[in-house]
Amino acid sequence: MNEQKRMILSDNLWKVMWKLSWPAIVAMILYGLNMIVDAIFVGKFVGEDALAGVSIAYQLSALTLGLGSLIGVGAGSLLGISIGANDLQTQKRLLGNVNYLTIVISILYTIVGLVFAVPLVKMMGGTGVALELGVTYYQITVIGSVLWIYGLAANMLVRAEGKMKSAAVMMGVGLLVNIFFNYVFIILLDYGVSGAAWATNIGMLVYTILGILYFKKGKASFPTGNPLAVHRNKQIVKSIVSMGMPSLIMNIMIAVQAVVVFDVLSTHGTIYDIAFYGAVFRIFNFLMTPIFGLMRALQPVISINYGAKQYSRVISGFWIFVIAGMLFILPFWAVFMISPQTVLGMMFDVSSIDSASLINAKIFLSILPLLSFMFMAMTLFPAIDKSKPASILGIMRQVIFYIPVMIIVPRMFGLDWIYLGSALIDLVILAITFILVLKTFKQLKAAERSVEHTHISA
Repeated sequence: MNEQKRMILSDNLWKVMWKLSWPAIVAMILYGLNMIVDAIFVGKFVGEDALAGVSIAYQLSALTLGLGSLIGVGAGSLLGISIGANDLQTQKRLLGNVNYLTIVISILYTIVGLVFAVPLVKMMGGTGVALELGVTYYQITVIGSVLWIYGLAANMLVRAEGKMKSAAVMMGVGLLVNIFFNYVFIILLDYGVSGAAWATNIGMLVYTILGILYFKKGKASFPTGNPLAVHRNKQIVKSIVSMGMPSLIMNIMIAVQAVVVFDVLSTHGTIYDIAFYGAVFRIFNFLMTPIFGLMRALQPVISINYGAKQYSRVISGFWIFVIAGMLFILPFWAVFMISPQTVLGMMFDVSSIDSASLINAKIFLSILPLLSFMFMAMTLFPAIDKSKPASILGIMRQVIFYIPVMIIVPRMFGLDWIYLGSALIDLVILAITFILVLKTFKQLKAAERSVEHTHISA
């Protein structure tokens, strides 16, 4: 048993949480910065129209990240369970199947993205200059989609081993490369929006190369074989897709949410409204990075203990990570709630932000600390091979609540309801998630009693 696995299975869970979480949080903050760097450079050095275009295209680019997380979350959950259960055969075959899925998905996505870039950006609400610049940004990121997908999936596998420091280093190097080339392409060479997109692609290229070298040099704690080999095992592919599907659905639903919101903003608002929402949404995602980091750290704790049939430890670990998520996010959240104009000033001329916009931004982020529970639950379900509840929650949030509310209410009562409606919807989803988690824990406790009874009988 390697040291990392021993720690996850037997050490104090608060100690485990801290050891795994701080590098994971650092990694996700770096990842969040990687996504927000383009907006800072574009907003400050290109202009408001360009920021609106990039904000629209960014929502579509999130689909690329969703495809990477489909593979990464699914493969990571399967890896954790196989490590806990000492299933070496699955571990040996895993990376080749990840490569197979990456190639197939990247080819299909690239074709669709390049062919339908204009209608997709239009569907997101892009018009005029924002449409033109949004299409430019999106098409360039689509060209690099294989790097985004593989880089994210490989990094998630590293995190699924519990090696959060290694994952953070890879992300940090990718971020530095992205910042450097944003400076070169936007400030020095004046390439504008296309420069921002190419800078991100280059950062993702470095990110991908680091992932390949990690496996190539045998640094993984599980048998990988040739890291460039491509295999297709029907059962492994099915398991990866099944356990990763909630993450993909969540990203697709975020894109659907963006379609509805940007359509309302482009129809009833101004370029300022589009750019402001895009900036607030990016800040929301960035402030969520401590929770995203804890989600990644929680995955190996849940899946490895679940594979080892230590169900009480699964439950305790979940609650510890929920509490930690709330505590970690509070300082970031408090800074924004006290002085939102300071944070938003990174992308906007502060004098152009009115008081009503600041109130809306604060409402949008008002329940942020409570979201720790919901997102830990979205990690819990796939990590114990119960993807259905997470998929249902993702679809329910958008299709049943978000889309109807955003289509009807802002048109009737004004654009302020985009922000207020989002907060109210998340409160409802939190309540439903709480019920599903308690039901799942009841099942796990019953399973543990059955295991203990079998051991006593033996």
